[in-house]
Amino acid sequence: MHAMQYEITLPADHDMRTVHRRIATKGPLLDSWPGLGLKAYLVRERGLDGSPVNQYAPFYLWRTTEGMNAFLLGPGFRTLCADFGRPAVRHWIGAGLRRGPAAEGSAAAGPAGPVAATRLTERLPEDADPAEAVERALAELPDHPDLHTAAVALDPARWELLRIALWRADAPAGVPGTRYRVHHLSSPELDRLPVGRHW
Repeated sequence: MHAMQYEITLPADHDMRTVHRRIATKGPLLDSWPGLGLKAYLVRERGLDGSPVNQYAPFYLWRTTEGMNAFLLGPGFRTLCADFGRPAVRHWIGAGLRRGPAAEGSAAAGPAGPVAATRLTERLPEDADPAEAVERALAELPDHPDLHTAAVALDPARWELLRIALWRADAPAGVPGTRYRVHHLSSPELDRLPVGRHW
C-alpha cells in the first residue's frame, strides 16, 4: 500500500463551488481505476472546521504502484496540472490499515460513505525507533462507530509518520489533526487492501 496526497491552496476569496463542481464531474472517473484502493476528494474551506485556507487536497491509498504511476503520468493528472500548476505530490509507504464499521458495504460515496477526514503528520525524533512509532500509531488508530477507514504510513526521507482517518459523520471531538470535508470517495479496490500491519 502506498499513501499519496497533494495540496492545492486557493485564494482566500476563491469561489469553492468551482471545486465542488469539478469533484462532482471528475470524481466518478476514478471509481473503477485499476490499482486504486481509495481516493478521498478532500476539501478545506476558509472559516469552516477551523480552516484558515481554501484548499483542494485529495488523498490516495494505492494498492499497486502501476495504478499510481498510470494516474500520475496520465491525462487526468496532466489536466489538473494545466488547470492549477503541477503540485508537489507527497508519498508515504503504507504501514497499516483499519476498516471501520462505516466501511461495511460501502464501495463508493453515498449515505454510508465518509463525509469528513482527519490527517495528522509528525516528525519522528532522531532517537525514536521507527518500528516502535509505527506500532504505537497502529495501536492508536481510532475504534469508533463512525470510522470508515484509517491508515498509518511513513515517509522515510523525512522520517514522518502519517495518520489519516475517514468518518461517516463529523470527526469526533478530540481527534487530532487537520480536518477536511470529503466530497466524493472512489474506492474500487479498498476491499483488496490488507488490513492490519503491513510488514
